[in-house]
Amino acid sequence: MALNKVLLIGNVGKDPDVRHLEGGASVASFTLATTERYRERGSGETKELTEWHNIVAWRQLADLAENFIRKGSQIFVEGRIRSRSWDDQNGQKRYITEILADSIQLLGRKGDSPIPSGGAYVDPGAPAPAPAPRPAAAAPAPAPAYPKPQPQQQPISLDSLDSDDSDDLPF
Repeated sequence: MALNKVLLIGNVGKDPDVRHLEGGASVASFTLATTERYRERGSGETKELTEWHNIVAWRQLADLAENFIRKGSQIFVEGRIRSRSWDDQNGQKRYITEILADSIQLLGRKGDSPIPSGGAYVDPGAPAPAPAPRPAAAAPAPAPAYPKPQPQQQPISLDSLDSDDSDDLPF
């Protein structure tokens, strides 16, 4: 069994570079910074360690990146690691490690997200994501203190049941 899965939350380092290929597919690439903060034992000084990740998004995720992701945006990326190599113009072998995005979620304050569905988007061509693990110490959400409103039902008249209009069928 093998597993290649990456979960990242960070800030976008530059506006996405989006290319539209001849076949109609689009691809976006951008950098994502993740920062760890820790306190040094001896001095007690707080240190930061920033790691930069190269993110690649295809098709609908590339369109999402083009329209909604900007430098400084905080996002959640779920994907997989891919390493590749190529020969540059001087014949030197170059290597790069990238994260192929399977899903992207915009984070931040509610007013910051221009996507009305809450900011999550999953590439339909990507493998189905596994359910996110739940923290063990998370408390269940309290039940609302008010009853949920019930939908109003319209009375049905007998005249409408005897009607022979086949155009009124809902399907």
